[in-house]
Amino acid sequence: MTAPGVGASGEGTLVAVGPTGSDAREIAAQDLERELAKLFGRARSLSLTIAARVHPGLDSAAYALLVHLSGITPVRAADVVGLTGLDKSTVSRQLARLAELGLVERVADPSDGRARLVQLTETGTARLAEVRADRRAQLRATLGGWSTGDIEAFSRLLGKLNGDL
Repeated sequence: MTAPGVGASGEGTLVAVGPTGSDAREIAAQDLERELAKLFGRARSLSLTIAARVHPGLDSAAYALLVHLSGITPVRAADVVGLTGLDKSTVSRQLARLAELGLVERVADPSDGRARLVQLTETGTARLAEVRADRRAQLRATLGGWSTGDIEAFSRLLGKLNGDL
């Protein structure tokens, strides 16, 4: 698409311009969808690699739950369902797998002796901390050429997207 413009000599020229209005918004949405698909694919692959570093028998879904638990334990399993949005059977299966691998444990709830809480074991905490530190170092290296403003803007927009989802 072209539009009239003014050249360096003051003469009229045609200047190329991109799509406008709803066409530009549609193209931007398609570009975002493509980039998100790439990001999600890379994230899945990275998650599998990191999960295996925590424990060779750990899958990426259980790893994601382990990460989530690290910020909220000790907690009742029923509360994990509400906090993660996962269904009860998925949480139960993943918690059983994490316990089998020695990464989480069930402990008595001090406020209700009949109830049990789930928390990371010392091993789970240590292994998770190690791989997260490595992951953060890799992220810092990846973003080494980015300005602080770009990182802040990306983080803010990603947070906005996550909030809208």
